[in-house]
Amino acid sequence: MCRHLAYLGPEEPLGRVLMEPPHSLFRQSWAPRRQRHGTVNADGFGVGWYASQDPVPARYRRAGPIWADLSFADLSRVVRSGAVLAAVRDATFAGADAEAAAAPFASGRWLFSHNGAVAGWPDAAAPLVSALPPVELLSLQARNDSAFVWALVLHRLRSGDEADQAMGETVRQLAWAAPASRLNLLLTDGATITATAWGDSLWYRTEPGRSTVVASEPYDDDPLWREVPDRTVLTASRVGVLLAPLEDPAASPALGSARAGAPRSPKEPCR
Repeated sequence: MCRHLAYLGPEEPLGRVLMEPPHSLFRQSWAPRRQRHGTVNADGFGVGWYASQDPVPARYRRAGPIWADLSFADLSRVVRSGAVLAAVRDATFAGADAEAAAAPFASGRWLFSHNGAVAGWPDAAAPLVSALPPVELLSLQARNDSAFVWALVLHRLRSGDEADQAMGETVRQLAWAAPASRLNLLLTDGATITATAWGDSLWYRTEPGRSTVVASEPYDDDPLWREVPDRTVLTASRVGVLLAPLEDPAASPALGSARAGAPRSPKEPCR
């Protein structure tokens, strides 16, 4: 459905992270090696990055394939950053939202991407609409499932959830409503990366104290790459990576009682 990547480390030109590796995200737009659904990611792309001393990221998004954008090839040569989130898109459904439907989505210091699909969209997600205040629902900039997933995550962040709680609870909420969904989510604030593996591939590569990359698939054959087990939430920084299991709501019927409700209080323990 998509391929995405987040990088934290020394400042590098965007192209060195996204275009130069032998199996880079750029190459994955037409020749992914581990993509389980779809074959070509030509329905848009986007890159978000953080500049020094500025907590609010910049974004560059387009509705067409990354390989056809000569402006990005030039931009990626000169723009440098130590924190990047990028994605290439294979749209689940055709739509008219153009680049607004392309990740990364953004709000404040956050960048977000979704690799996967909400099964039965939009009908299956209808019970979850009540979890969002009307103004947040009406503020969606795209009508695709990924924009709705981002709205659910963002609402939890604004309500006080930590990033791993917001991501994990949103995945379980959606998996309860639409069990066949693929929900690999990727979130960064420029200092940390939070990701979920739920139905598709996810890998990470870390050099503790220097850099960490989290990606749908490795961009080279370095033996440092490690695969993230399915049903896992990952939390990472430049220091290293932590993995924690995500409980499938199908295995615990009691979880369903909270799926369509509001985010839990920040004082409520993580399930």
